[in-house]
Amino acid sequence: MTTTAIQNIPTVKGASDASAKAKLGQRSLGQDDFLRLMTAQLQYQDPFNPTDNTQMVGQMAQMSSLSGITEMTSTLKTLANRLAGSGTSDAVSWIGKAVLTDGATATADSKGNVTGAVELDKDAAQVKVEIRDAEGNLARAVSLGAQPAGLVDYQWDGKTDAGTAAGAGPYTISVAATDAGGQVVKARNLAWAGVSSVMPNGGKPMLTLTSGEQVLADTVRKIA
Repeated sequence: MTTTAIQNIPTVKGASDASAKAKLGQRSLGQDDFLRLMTAQLQYQDPFNPTDNTQMVGQMAQMSSLSGITEMTSTLKTLANRLAGSGTSDAVSWIGKAVLTDGATATADSKGNVTGAVELDKDAAQVKVEIRDAEGNLARAVSLGAQPAGLVDYQWDGKTDAGTAAGAGPYTISVAATDAGGQVVKARNLAWAGVSSVMPNGGKPMLTLTSGEQVLADTVRKIA
């Protein structure tokens, strides 16, 4: 019987260890777990070979460092969320205002004018803006002539070549630019549109424009 009892001890201990490992595998160790383990280590340490003070201090410092990192991470996440919310709150003040942003859709203002801008990568000898109606018909072609690199503003009076009002739109804008040698110059079309609503989008405010397009707030070039 004594032999049997001794042989069963490792079995029971093994089952206990397996159960403990299973529980540990279900969750990560926290500060309370660390303190309990340290207390158990002190309680069951070999009195003839006690835990080294330097080792104990090192373990405590390590836990303190990990705890500090965890708290700092939590603080940074909270700060990031607040900043994201602040950005959305700031962008809400843009509702009802006009913004200049990347886009190919434009509408006429209260005076019937359509305004926009072209961003050129380099100097261009010829810049041309084409404005088409909802059916794809050419409403007007506006020549801006030679323009330097950078942002170039333009305005269309909303009238066709025949001098009649083209309507409120919406219009689709396309831009073409070439240099002195006839080579294509990269040109980016920018359009003015009103902001109708703002919503958060992964920490960056998303604007819904009166043209129906949605753009990120950080793509806005100008506000009027």
